[in-house]
Amino acid sequence: MGMEYVYAALLLHSAGKEISEENVKAVLEAAGIEVNEARVKALVTALEGINIEEAINKAAFVPAAPAAPAAEAAAEEAKEEKKEEKKEEEEEVKEEEVLEGLGALFG
Repeated sequence: MGMEYVYAALLLHSAGKEISEENVKAVLEAAGIEVNEARVKALVTALEGINIEEAINKAAFVPAAPAAPAAEAAAEEAKEEKKEEKKEEEEEVKEEEVLEGLGALFG
C-alpha cells in the first residue's frame, strides 16, 4: 500500500474526521492521486478498531541506542570533510608555489 494512503488516514485523524472510504478517497483526489478502490477499502478495514494515537506514540518512540551509530557516522563524515578541506588548502599552497616559481623564471 502506498504511503499516500497512510498519510491520508493520518491527515483525517489529525483533523478529527472519520477515516472512511469516502473521506480517504476525497483526500487522495484532492492531492491529485489516482485512487485505487481496493487499497482504500483495505486501509479502512485495517484501521478498524486501531487506536491511531497509541500507534503513533509507539511508532514515535525511538530507542537511544540507534542514535549512537548515527552520531558516529556524522563524526566520520565531519573528519572526511576536514581532510578534504586540508587537501584543498594544500593544493592552493602548491599552486601559489608554482606561480611564484614561474614568476621567478619570467621576473
